[in-house]
Amino acid sequence: MADQTPQDPQDDQQPATPEPSADAQTPEEPAAPEAPAAEQPEAPAPPDAPAPVEAEAPAPPAAEEELEEEEPTPRVKPAIPGADLEVDIVVEGEDRGRAWSEDEDPDSEEGGQALSDEDEVDQEPIAAQIQLAEDARYRATGKRKTAIARVILKPGTGQYTINGRTMDDFFPRATLQRTIRQPLEAVGYEDRMDVVARLHGGGVSAAAGALRHGISRALLEADPNLRTELKRRGFLTRDARAKERKKAGLKKARKKPQFSKR
Repeated sequence: MADQTPQDPQDDQQPATPEPSADAQTPEEPAAPEAPAAEQPEAPAPPDAPAPVEAEAPAPPAAEEELEEEEPTPRVKPAIPGADLEVDIVVEGEDRGRAWSEDEDPDSEEGGQALSDEDEVDQEPIAAQIQLAEDARYRATGKRKTAIARVILKPGTGQYTINGRTMDDFFPRATLQRTIRQPLEAVGYEDRMDVVARLHGGGVSAAAGALRHGISRALLEADPNLRTELKRRGFLTRDARAKERKKAGLKKARKKPQFSKR
C-alpha cells in the first residue's frame, strides 16, 4: 500500500476558483452612433401645386447723402503784413459801449437788449432858458472822491479858469477836458458862458469829476428845468467811489502778506 502524504488543512478550506463559463455574457460595448443618412433630393413638386412664397428680406436703409463741405478759401499772404485785416480802431471821443434802455439794468443776470439806432439816447443839445445878464452869477459846489470844486458860471466866451490857470494848463489830458465840457455842451452854452473854479483835494481825475459835478449843479441854479435831462445823463450824480483805506496788518486795503510756515 503506497504512502499517502498528508494534505494541508488550509488547502481544503480554500474555495476553488470558478472557471468562466462559455454561457456567461460579456458586457456589451456601446454602439457607435449611426452615420446620418445621406440627404435625399426633394421630390419635384407637381405642376399644379402653387410655388412657395419666399419671405422678402427687408431692404437696407437708404444711405444718407453726405453733404459736401465747402473747402475754406486759403488765405493769400499779402505783400504788406496785416493789409487784409479789418481796421479796429477806437476813435477818440467815440463811445463804442453798449446802450441800454431805461427800464433795463445791464448788470442784472438776464442782461438786456441793445438799443437800436432809433432808440439810442439822444445826445442833441438840451433846450435851456438861461438869462445871461452881464452881472449874472451862478454858484455851486461839486465833489468827487476827496476833491471839492467851487464853481461860478457867468456870461462869456467859453473860457475855463481853474485856480487862476487855464484848463489846458491844469488838465493837459484831453479825456479829462472832454469830461469837464460835457454839461455846457449838453445845454448848448459852451461858447456863451465862462467857468471860474477853485479846486482842492484829490488828484487830477477826481478834480475833473468834481468840476463837472459843480458845473452841472450851477446850471440848475440858472434853469431848474434842466434837472431831468442832466440827471438822465448822469451829470448830477455824486460819484462816491473812493479808494478803500489800508488796514493794520495788511499791505493794502485787502492784500495780506504771504503766509510762511517756517
